[in-house]
Amino acid sequence: MRENIVEIKSRDYWFKIVEFLQQNWALIDPNNGGYRVFFFDDTSGVFDYLNFDSLDEAELALKRNGFKRFSEDKEAQEFIGIPELPFYERPLPHGPIYSSGRYWK
Repeated sequence: MRENIVEIKSRDYWFKIVEFLQQNWALIDPNNGGYRVFFFDDTSGVFDYLNFDSLDEAELALKRNGFKRFSEDKEAQEFIGIPELPFYERPLPHGPIYSSGRYWK
C-alpha cells in the first residue's frame, strides 16, 4: 500500500541504470530558494533526496553521477517506461544511498 505521498511537480525525468531492468530516477523541484533532487525507484518509491543551491548545480551533479535526462535519450525511451504516479516515501532498509555520500561524487 502506498502511503505518505510525496508531491513532486517536475516531470523532467533523469535516470540511471543500476542493474539489468532496474533504474534509479530523479526529479528536480524548487525548494526554499534552492533545488531539491528527489530519487526514486521504478515503482515510484522516493528513497532519498539532495539539496542544491541552483538548478545548474543539481543538473551537473546528476550528470557527474551517471544520470541522463530521459527526454534526451531516445534509445532508452524505447525500452524503459517512466514510473507511474503517485510518488510515495519508501526508505531503503540500509538507509539513504546518495545523501549518505556512499554513491555520490
